Parts: sequence; C-alpha cells; structure tokens
Amino acid sequence: MTNNKTLDVAIVGGGPAGLNAALVLAQARRSVTVIDAGQPRNELATHLRGFLTRDGTVPTDLLAMGREEAERFGVTFTEGSVTKASAIAGGFELALADGESLVARRLLVATGISDTFPDIEGFADRWAKDVLHCPYCHGYEVRDQPLGVIAETAFFGVHQALMVRQWTDDVVLFTHTDDAIEPGDREKLDARDIRIVSGKVTGLEVENDELTGVRLADGTVTPRRAVFVGGAITPVPRDQTLRDLGAETNDTPFGPFAAVDATGATSVPGVWAAGNVVDPKAQVVISASAGYQAAVAINMDLIEADVEAAVAARRAR
Repeated sequence: MTNNKTLDVAIVGGGPAGLNAALVLAQARRSVTVIDAGQPRNELATHLRGFLTRDGTVPTDLLAMGREEAERFGVTFTEGSVTKASAIAGGFELALADGESLVARRLLVATGISDTFPDIEGFADRWAKDVLHCPYCHGYEVRDQPLGVIAETAFFGVHQALMVRQWTDDVVLFTHTDDAIEPGDREKLDARDIRIVSGKVTGLEVENDELTGVRLADGTVTPRRAVFVGGAITPVPRDQTLRDLGAETNDTPFGPFAAVDATGATSVPGVWAAGNVVDPKAQVVISASAGYQAAVAINMDLIEADVEAAVAARRAR
C-alpha cells in the first residue's frame, strides 16, 4: 500500500544523526517521518563518551530519549528498512520492506555502517566488552591496564598504538598480517616503549568472562586485558539508498563513502547524508551535529522552493 501524502522530509536511519535532524526539522514545522531498521552500530556498547551532559549514557537509552523528544514535535516513525529509492517529480519515493511506500520532497540518509570482523577466534564474542574500537570511547575504562592493538595494516596499527599509549604505559602492537613497519615508525614506537609482537593473531584467551591474552598462530600467548582493533575491522556503509539514487562517492582509507559538502548535501539534488554512512570515524556527538547541519540546509532548500512556487503562483494570478 502506498502512502499518498507527500512528506516534507523522509529520514532513513534513526541514529543520532537522523534523530537530531528530525527534531530540528519538526521544530521548523516540517512534516517528517523517520524510517529505522533498529540496528544501531553501538547497540552492544554500555556507554558513550565525549557528549556533553550525556557522558556515560547507554547508547540505546540516548536513542530512546531522542525518539521521545522528536515524537513530541510530531515526527512519525516507521519500523523497517528501505528496499528501493527512486527519484520522482517533486521528490522521492521510498519502497519499504513491508510492501508499503512513502513519498517525500527531500531525503536524508543516516543509515550508518556495519562492521566486518576479522577471522580471529573469540573476536566477535568479546566485541564492545574488551575488544574495542575507539580509544576516545573506551580508553578511560581500561586505563593503566595492559593493552594491545591489532591491525591488518601497519599504517593503522602504528597510528592506533601511539594513540592508545595515552591511556596506559603498557601497549603491545600485534602486527598480525602486516610486518612492514617503516624504520621511522619503529623509532616512534620504541621511543614510547610500545612493544611490537610479530605473527598472525588467531585467537583471544578468555577466563571468567574476561580477556586475559592474545594468541598467535604459533601458540604464543601475550597477556592483555583489552585490545583495540580500529584497523582490523572493515566499516561498510549502509548506503544502498544512496546507490539507488546514483550518489557519488569518495575514495577513503576505509573504502568508498558518499561524497557530501559541508551541509551533508550529496551529488543528487534534494538528497543529504549524515553520520557514519558518510564518515566512519564520526562519534555520536559529531553525527548528531551533522544531522543538525543537514536539517538546517534541508529546511532552507524547502523554503527556497516554497518561495519560488509562491512567486510563480502570484504571477499566474
């Protein structure tokens, strides 16, 4: 069944970027629907960091609060996912997984990313517990403990090991699949007392539901209490809606991601994107900010269209 009412804005994705955009647009008296599949990337995390007044909040609690706020201003929510997006006269039509569809004048995609894990025994089971992605999100909780860094490229490994050193003086860099560390980088690691352990990582040792060590292919185990793996996971943008519409991408160190301007506008007129679907490094507060900026730009674009239509109608009279 098709919803015949044309919305001002459809937002695909109900994370921090999508919810903040929905709130701003609703307060600007726009009709807004958020389509959300309910698969936040950080749903397993127990807290978020670096968000003023919300530091330590459980990420799913933040989303629940944001949704409640948006609903108070008239935002509606549709559970599910978009199976196909099409440009039509005056806007966009979104086909939904339940067979329904909706039409909107403007579109914001804030669908985030999914993570592809490496083939390391125990990795997925320990994710967001003591297998961690971002030091700014989790570093404080594991400060002053023996920490490790696992990365599939020397570049990311060196970068994150030097970063993690800020939270503890006991850091081991596991080269895993790339031993080609430049001499200059080895000097930096040595100067910061970061030990390098060569060899492919095959598993994690766990006792009493706590990480105790990192196991190599030769059976060697290096005691560690937590590991960071920013370069050992592959962030995959959930960008099917953008690809349906032919949005251009940029090549990044993480692969191709949607190309946007400072407001989040894509190469497709009337389509914006914000949050991790654009920038896999964006923290919650940054994604929320990007949603705000996109919402302001979308509202101004609609204002210009409304004024143009009003002028044309006046002239016709």
